[in-house]
Amino acid sequence: MLHVAAHVSGAKAEYYLSRIVDRNQLSLHHFQTLEELLTLAQRFMLDLIFIGVSASENDEIMHALDMVRTIKNHTYLAITPTVLYNPEPDDTTLTAAFENGAEEFYTDALAPHIAEVKTSMLIQRAFRDLSVNPSSRLPGPAIIEKEIDRQIEMDQQFAVCYADLDNFKAFNDYYGYYYGDRVIKLTSRIIKDVVFDLCREGFVGHIGGDDFIFVIPGELVPAICGGIIHTFDTFIPQRYQDDDRQRGYIITQNRRGEEETYGIMTLSIAVIINKGKMFKHVGEMSHMLADLKKYTKSLDGSNYVIERRRKY
Repeated sequence: MLHVAAHVSGAKAEYYLSRIVDRNQLSLHHFQTLEELLTLAQRFMLDLIFIGVSASENDEIMHALDMVRTIKNHTYLAITPTVLYNPEPDDTTLTAAFENGAEEFYTDALAPHIAEVKTSMLIQRAFRDLSVNPSSRLPGPAIIEKEIDRQIEMDQQFAVCYADLDNFKAFNDYYGYYYGDRVIKLTSRIIKDVVFDLCREGFVGHIGGDDFIFVIPGELVPAICGGIIHTFDTFIPQRYQDDDRQRGYIITQNRRGEEETYGIMTLSIAVIINKGKMFKHVGEMSHMLADLKKYTKSLDGSNYVIERRRKY
């Protein structure tokens, strides 16, 4: 269920809003003040904020623009798409609305059915943008889950591969977050390039941190996983300083505050191949992948391991 917060002034704005939203598919929450909007945002995951002004009086329009400005300057509210409506705004009002951060401005010149489609696309785009990891620019957990569910519903054989860096936290603590982020970007580029070079229809996602997921045909697992590991092992030593690389390890504190030796980063890939309705939903695969990942990370060096056991 979608949640839309609406601040509506006048009959025209109320009527326009009623024509662009399907109340059977969303919950509409009215607010008058920013305090009320914040309360709504704390209670619900808002998908859209609609501010409608029926009149052309300058005071009402300025109030709406001020409201947009405040919303977009608020850390929590700023991520929610905000739409303004006024029947016949002048160019100055339109310019000010976009300068203050409004994603869309609807007028009576825009047919309601087109505004309805634009609203739907705006919400979808916001959901997609929020689901993209900012470091790698790869789809995040929500889209990963959606893609795996889609593959399950297609009832075709496919492999879900869970890639995780070994000794990344030690590297990040030792060299700092800037160099850690560069390693994450490099890893995402390696996985993406190898997957899409060998499988145009493949999918690559970033769970977060140093965890990645890619979905490929089962028969391509050896070529793709082997290619990713070979490329990773070739490039990753260059991310270490010369003396650390020649020594083959770094020394930094572990979670207990004790100094510990950590080898050059490696890559572990846990692989589950779905065959003939083996899994019914992504949760079942996630459980097995987490278990298999622990085993894979216990092995020396970079490895990929295919789950051979039946579902449990």
